[in-house]
Amino acid sequence: MISPAPTTLGFPRGYPAAGIEEDGGDVVRVSKAVFPVLALMAVAVAVAMAGCSSSESKDEQRLTAQRENYCTQLGAWQKARDAARTDASGDDGTDTVARDALLALEPLRDETVGQGRTLAEATAAAMNNADSDAEGRLVQYCDAAGFETLMR
Repeated sequence: MISPAPTTLGFPRGYPAAGIEEDGGDVVRVSKAVFPVLALMAVAVAVAMAGCSSSESKDEQRLTAQRENYCTQLGAWQKARDAARTDASGDDGTDTVARDALLALEPLRDETVGQGRTLAEATAAAMNNADSDAEGRLVQYCDAAGFETLMR
């Protein structure tokens, strides 16, 4: 019985497609083929990971911008409300400013502000019921977000 020629990587020794010759350089040639593939895989993984952190960074930037907008609008509402208390002309514009604050609230509505309240619940209590405790929690929320200077 005739035994088949020794094989490397599934190709017979000396087969041109195998890239392996009979000169004893099998390991060198295989490593020359494997290392570039591994390097490309490592680069692909690194790019994919960078994409994730970039996406997370963009989400964090968007959330920060939303919080800043909300705190700005809430501060404008506080100023309009305080001005309306001293102005007896009738049309004080607080409804329009309150609507702007509520629109800014929408993407953040489910964030918590303490004592089991969401941002939406505390905002509604502060605006509709003149709840000073709820308003205090809103001020603390903006302070924690880094936008305390936007509040009254």
